[in-house]
Amino acid sequence: MPTAPFLSPSLALTLAFAVALTAGLLLKFWLASRQIRHVARHRASVPSAFARRIPLAAHQKAADYTVVKTRFGLLEGALGAAILLGWTLLGGLHALNQVLLNELGSGMAQQLALLVGFVLISGVIDLPATLYQTFVIEQRFGFNKTSLRLWLTDLLKNTLVGALIGLPMAALILWLMGAAGPLWWLWAWGFWMGFNLLLMGVYPTFIAPLFNQFKPLEDETLKARVTALMQRCGFSAKGLFVMDGSRRSAHANAYFTGFGASKRVVFYDTLLRQLTPGEVEAVLAHELGHFKHRHILKRMAGLFALTLAGFALLGWLSTQVWFYTGLGVSPNISLNPALPAAPNDALALLLFLLTVPVFTVFLSPLFALRSRRDEFEADAYAAAHAQGSDLASALLKLYEDNASTLTPDPVYVKFYYSHPPASERLARMPAPASS
Repeated sequence: MPTAPFLSPSLALTLAFAVALTAGLLLKFWLASRQIRHVARHRASVPSAFARRIPLAAHQKAADYTVVKTRFGLLEGALGAAILLGWTLLGGLHALNQVLLNELGSGMAQQLALLVGFVLISGVIDLPATLYQTFVIEQRFGFNKTSLRLWLTDLLKNTLVGALIGLPMAALILWLMGAAGPLWWLWAWGFWMGFNLLLMGVYPTFIAPLFNQFKPLEDETLKARVTALMQRCGFSAKGLFVMDGSRRSAHANAYFTGFGASKRVVFYDTLLRQLTPGEVEAVLAHELGHFKHRHILKRMAGLFALTLAGFALLGWLSTQVWFYTGLGVSPNISLNPALPAAPNDALALLLFLLTVPVFTVFLSPLFALRSRRDEFEADAYAAAHAQGSDLASALLKLYEDNASTLTPDPVYVKFYYSHPPASERLARMPAPASS
């Protein structure tokens, strides 16, 4: 007589989820504790490599900023784990689904309501942390420039844009899940990929201006210098723009946006105030390096491959009863064989999005390592096509102005940092002129 398995698939998933969530949380706490101790230990003096360029006060501000943010991240991590348990094993998602089934019955309206309800409740839960980070932490260190009114306006705009874009996309994916047969996930992935490519094209022109003003770069000397650099590098863009980033934050940045002919070069106004023309040119050369080495295309290809695997996995999991019950949700199963069960598609989608990060967090070092390698390649490209000393000087200014610590914990760096720490980047460049 065959023996029953020791663990049912449902119980096995419950245990695996609980173990992964606990292990991930403990790992994050350990890494954050290392970071806090390491930064605090080196707070008293500027590292010798930066002693002539970075004032002690700036170094200590960066250390304090890093410690405060990391401690707040610990609190967010603990609360996030508790909320995740509430949605899953403690029955929150199941309860929300049952309430909406009783009110709306089964069908597309109920499924969309489940997605919207989850997003709205999660957003309300996250509001206190977002407000604290913006109006307490960022304010304390002099980075917040936004008013409560502007913050609320941004929140409203984000909600409306998210609804206008997200609801039709969610409706189509849910429809495909129910109507396109066993290979629905392949059709859904194709739609998702095409939509993202389209969004990359329309975002710079139609969405980004809803939140910021983009004015053409007016500095003719800088424009000529930047244009010459782009021509040397064989790069074209639709325009050079300055964004009013100072309305919200004192942090500085520059980036490319768009896809194909819609690519734009965008400088934060804060960046142009802080850097010399040569340093701006070097920062832009670094960004051009990402394009020349096809980092963007490689990351997109990797993302599309991962999401294809994710959609395929969701396609299989959505048909397994233990996937729902193992995560605290009773799937919609009809007790009357003559009547169809209510669809489980929205439930499956939400459970998948909630649980995948729990298991993939341990892959973070691999993605971070690849990103840091890309940054080194882009730095080398910038040093070859602009002045390496200008890039080094620009990086030092940005590290100082953004209060980025010069003494991160090495293990924390390997796990989290998408950019190499300052000491590693500057070690490969000509030394900036001392001020």
